Amino acid sequence: MKTPHYPSTILMTADTVGSVWTYALELTRAVASQGTNVALATMGSPMNEEQRAEAESIPNLTVYESEYKLEWMDDPWKDVEKAGQWLLELRDQVQPDVIHLNHMSFGSLDWGKPVLAVIHSCVLSWWRAVKQEEAPKSWNKYSEMVRKGLQAADVVVAPTQAMMHQAEELYGPFKQSTVVYNGRGQQYFQFGRKEPFVFSLGRVWDEAKNISMLAHIASDLQWPVYIAGEGKHPDTGEAMELENVYFLGQLTNKEVSDWLSRASIYALPAKYEPFGLTVLEAAMSGCALVVAKLRAWLRYGAMPPATLTQTVQMNCVTRSRT
Repeated sequence: MKTPHYPSTILMTADTVGSVWTYALELTRAVASQGTNVALATMGSPMNEEQRAEAESIPNLTVYESEYKLEWMDDPWKDVEKAGQWLLELRDQVQPDVIHLNHMSFGSLDWGKPVLAVIHSCVLSWWRAVKQEEAPKSWNKYSEMVRKGLQAADVVVAPTQAMMHQAEELYGPFKQSTVVYNGRGQQYFQFGRKEPFVFSLGRVWDEAKNISMLAHIASDLQWPVYIAGEGKHPDTGEAMELENVYFLGQLTNKEVSDWLSRASIYALPAKYEPFGLTVLEAAMSGCALVVAKLRAWLRYGAMPPATLTQTVQMNCVTRSRT
């Protein structure tokens, strides 16, 4: 049997505006036991106070911050080019053994090192699932850059087989590919004394998460619905005020863990959710799960409101008896 070889240093990209941040820190903690250090290059926006404290608590992690636009943002390509130059400078500075990209277009840079690129989600598969149509031509540049990056990578990784199938169809063929499921440390979640309420996590205006459907059927449920997220539209400032729905605003990770430990039911009627971390966290907290029947977290179409109402109500009754 061959002795496994672990890299001494990984240069990894991440952003601070979504679940990739959680993924990157979870992975960094996991490789610490093998003596691997991670140089984490962040983009999108600066770390908030909670993220900074999280990063500082991980001894094998060094963060290099930037505010370059991400490849899915509006008109990002000048920033993406500058970010690529910055990343190559970081490569020369930290001398990594492996490049781990959580942003796909950078795969085509002249790294001179083994490159692993992870497709957590993408605009084209999002458009298919949420809009039920192909992405408009305005995303052609995105498609071209992502395809070029993924095809140049030595290995392409996806969190589910369904996401990999989508990636291969949209951007393939790849040199090599594999599926690595997402994970979370159980130490961050606990089974608390369950209380009679339904919990969900996400922006209520997010079409993919489809939490607005849960908010609108809440008045038909016997238990209240608590949503970790803002109840105001980010552009118009319009507040959503609905019967039996309580918006909790932005919560810290510790506060989310507390709510999950007490929630009897976690509901997420998503149209598109290839990441699935919040559902995993809810399961690790002992919540009954009410989620859309996605094809391994990719689906076309939405759960009917009546089906969501009946399923949540059935779980309310079942949990009341336990």
